[in-house]
Amino acid sequence: MLDIGLLVRVHVDALIVAQNHMGVCDAIRRIAPARKLAAMSAPHLPKVAGIDPEVPVSTHSAAPLREVPAAPGAFIQDRLAGWVSDLTTLHELTERLAGTTTLDAALNELLHAGAALVGARRGLLVLEPADHGTPSTTLGLGLSHADLGHLETVERGATALGRVLDGVPGTADGIASPDLLGDKDLDPRHREVATRLGYAASYALPLASEAAGRLGGAAWLYDEPGEPSEKQRHLVGLYARYATEHLARLIELERARADVATVAEELLPSRLPRIPGVQLAARHRTGPRGGGDWYDALPLPEHTLGLAVGSVGGSGPSAMAAMGRLRASLRAYAVMEGEDPVAVLSDLELLLRLTEPARTATALFAYCEPAARKVVLAGAGHTPPLVLGERRCEFVETTLSAPLGMLACWEAPSVEFSPAPGETVLLYTDGLLRRTGDPMDRAFARLHSAAASVPKAGRHDPAAVADHVLRTMLPDGLDRADSAEDVVILAAHFD
Repeated sequence: MLDIGLLVRVHVDALIVAQNHMGVCDAIRRIAPARKLAAMSAPHLPKVAGIDPEVPVSTHSAAPLREVPAAPGAFIQDRLAGWVSDLTTLHELTERLAGTTTLDAALNELLHAGAALVGARRGLLVLEPADHGTPSTTLGLGLSHADLGHLETVERGATALGRVLDGVPGTADGIASPDLLGDKDLDPRHREVATRLGYAASYALPLASEAAGRLGGAAWLYDEPGEPSEKQRHLVGLYARYATEHLARLIELERARADVATVAEELLPSRLPRIPGVQLAARHRTGPRGGGDWYDALPLPEHTLGLAVGSVGGSGPSAMAAMGRLRASLRAYAVMEGEDPVAVLSDLELLLRLTEPARTATALFAYCEPAARKVVLAGAGHTPPLVLGERRCEFVETTLSAPLGMLACWEAPSVEFSPAPGETVLLYTDGLLRRTGDPMDRAFARLHSAAASVPKAGRHDPAAVADHVLRTMLPDGLDRADSAEDVVILAAHFD
């Protein structure tokens, strides 16, 4: 904190100096006429070398006043301006880092910000958490994969970054190597790589804190001999401590997301059945918080097949657990009475209402006879399937019905249709539509257009159909962290 008393004293001193200065000037102005009059009346002295008769000799023993000292307020103002500029820069960089939501984005931002703070053009960062819960990651700035490969051939202990990563004593505040090529003790392989890549100095800094522990290290490379100033080291050190805490939070978030995805995958079919006359493909992606979208494909007696998709309301571990229970129950009902999809969903609705009265879900179950190319389906508040073939691309008109758990007794008539040879039936959840960000009517139109644009060469492959629809509907991919919606696509191609 700034000492207000000190600033007040500085300003008072400056005022006193200024007042003294004004007093001296007034005195000089008063004395000047008298000096002039005395000079006019006094006899002229003979000129002697080294003596100017126009300049009177002072009768005071103190040295004459030649220069009034500058007020110290200007120095304080310059220092304050420098501090404000540094804090503003640091604030902007930390704000940009705080805006990153993925680990990769944060690592890239850290590398660029560090390079700006220490005045370097290139650098590399190694993420290597001490608990080994996250795989090691190496990222370069201005360095190609080949350059990173060359750097990895140098013995770890021969580089400043390697010593920082190993936690060698004395490296907590960073290691500056101002003239690598001028160092006679430099490792020969390190010298060769530095010459090849064209860098002459480096500055390495650990990414560690008391709360997060050691996460890794970063090094920035200079094209010419040099090193960051004391102020630059201080600023990049402050930034690195904040970045380490942010990286630790993102690492924990990435681990949690990976655990959620693993649990969600374990709750879904590990493989799809092989039934004569039909080919299956599925695509699934769980949202970052974990959702309740699911799919299933189970073989039934006499070479028949049951296909199901559904979505449980809510997100998080509770929704995932409810999804697992709902899918397991539907499998049991499908085995007992799969020929009647309405009975399957009615039993499922009764179970949900009795065991989890506060939860709702949507579901669609289809009973397929591939040999007869016959499909009977029923839906409970779920999106209608889409049929894609050489001659048509249309939605199947299902009966409008409420989701499971919303009515005292659910029942809706089933729908029967016959897919032609070579046609693909596409089942999906509403997450595919919601992730587009469009209103539902426009999202349905996009889905229809995406299915209709599947190339003819890929229409006989359900995996190619599903991938094309995903790429067309979601050009940014399924890994966007800003969308909490699950995505499920189940494609069945009838031979």
